[in-house]
Amino acid sequence: MQTRPNRPAEMEEANMNVANLQLEGLCLAIAAINHALVEKGILSQLEIDEALRKAEATARGDNRFIEDLKPSNRDAICFPIRVLQIANDTGAERPWTFSELARLVGGIKEPYNDML
Repeated sequence: MQTRPNRPAEMEEANMNVANLQLEGLCLAIAAINHALVEKGILSQLEIDEALRKAEATARGDNRFIEDLKPSNRDAICFPIRVLQIANDTGAERPWTFSELARLVGGIKEPYNDML
């Protein structure tokens, strides 16, 4: 049986889950589309915010959300919605990086009702 040598940290970073990277790009693309919709007067920031709040409420209203999922998995489900909410709230003065948006999301995270 052949064993694999330990991999350097750089290789581990290069092997980051591709789905996570795709999610980052998708969130930034949707945020850009949302800003364009606001700029063109098709939707207001408030309307986008309301739609995102409804999306999170729908996700949180799923029975498995509380019964079957750990808090970290709940956060994973709500994370992209919250990134888009933050991007919407910050306006389009300048484009925000995904890292900046993620940091802001982490700063506003509140406990779930069953954790109080």
